[in-house]
Amino acid sequence: MSNDCKHQVDSSDKIGRRKFLGAAAASAGVMFIRPSFLRGTAANPAVRVGLLGCGGRGTEDAANLIDTGGVRVVALADLFQDQLDTARAHFDQIQQAKGYPAVDSSQLFVGPSAYQQIATSKELDAVVIATPPYYHPQHLEAVVAAGKHVYLEKPVAVDVPGALRVIEVGKRAEGKLSLDVGFQIRDCPPFVELVRRIHNGALGNIVCGEAHYLAGYLDRPAWPKASPVERRLRNWVYDRTLSGDIIVEQNIHVIDICNWILKAHPLKASATGGRLGRPTDGDVYGNYNVLFQYPDGVDVTFSSTQFAKGWWDVTERFFGTKGTSQSPYTGPLGIWGDDPWQSPGSVAKDSPDSKGFSATGNFSSNLEFADSEKKKAFVESITTGNFHNQAAKGAESALSCMMARSAAYTGREVTWDELMKSTEVWDPRIDLNKLG
Repeated sequence: MSNDCKHQVDSSDKIGRRKFLGAAAASAGVMFIRPSFLRGTAANPAVRVGLLGCGGRGTEDAANLIDTGGVRVVALADLFQDQLDTARAHFDQIQQAKGYPAVDSSQLFVGPSAYQQIATSKELDAVVIATPPYYHPQHLEAVVAAGKHVYLEKPVAVDVPGALRVIEVGKRAEGKLSLDVGFQIRDCPPFVELVRRIHNGALGNIVCGEAHYLAGYLDRPAWPKASPVERRLRNWVYDRTLSGDIIVEQNIHVIDICNWILKAHPLKASATGGRLGRPTDGDVYGNYNVLFQYPDGVDVTFSSTQFAKGWWDVTERFFGTKGTSQSPYTGPLGIWGDDPWQSPGSVAKDSPDSKGFSATGNFSSNLEFADSEKKKAFVESITTGNFHNQAAKGAESALSCMMARSAAYTGREVTWDELMKSTEVWDPRIDLNKLG
């Protein structure tokens, strides 16, 4: 599947945060990488990676892994041949410049079964999954079943059954494999330091917060010769079922940071939203306005756009009894109040062009080191045997967004307990074997 091309489970139990996260975070015996991995050379790095989904974000993820110096991309898979060919040329160019061999033709997989072929390849140790989010649970399950480490792009799923499936797959990987989810901001140095200070009491008791993801329109090719189904797959960001809608697919970064700072998921949400302002491009919303209610009476307002012209801004602010925090993508990041701190170099705001961070993950300013630190941590988790397991946290943030999405769709307040009982399976009604 291409990133540019980039559900039934009965959960009647009320799942509290401790039960929800505790099972997936339970400690298991550490398993170390097999000794043969540790004999990597400059021309043949230790960790061999495959990319499933060769669009913009997947290509960026895999390139970041190469930049760590410990990874070689050895396999590529995509639904579409042109995406595969473009990715092959790209990785051959950047890897041959480092003295690595070209991707072998036997490790190029295309079509509906490509995800199974790359998962079971004996030539790789880890897989980056950057396919349309609807397919993430299925693709993750195949990769973990094949015993491969995995870097799964967000969101982990588009519906509740899919998110619960990811949690179960995560349990199977615990202590055996590294399973990272693409929330790179959690490894970004200014954000890490900010959250550390907040958790150490720099804000005092947090009273309320506000956050927003105000972004411009995501342009995609028209694909005039493609069938309607192929166009949906290639431009999946416009498709509600394939992407999860903008709040689950794009805005999730901000809501994940709110969960991180508050060390909790929201208990309920009320919301509005709609397509006003968007062109005729699919069925995703163009804006959301949400009131999240977190534990201890902390309310967080959230707003987003994906059509705005001439402006973008992504920020979280929290207000406490001792101070105020702000954590924008670009601009002043820090804490003001009784215990002030500002991240060095976080003053200037970048160009108003939002497409860089929105589509490909090319960040600057406060997020300059987000991708590199995230990928470095993933590689180190594999080579040291200190395996990550971010399935439950990734699902928690996706479910938080789904709760707000459901509130906006239904026009009423939705609680976490109600959401967790949902058995609604989202189905794009696409037969990949019949693409013409």
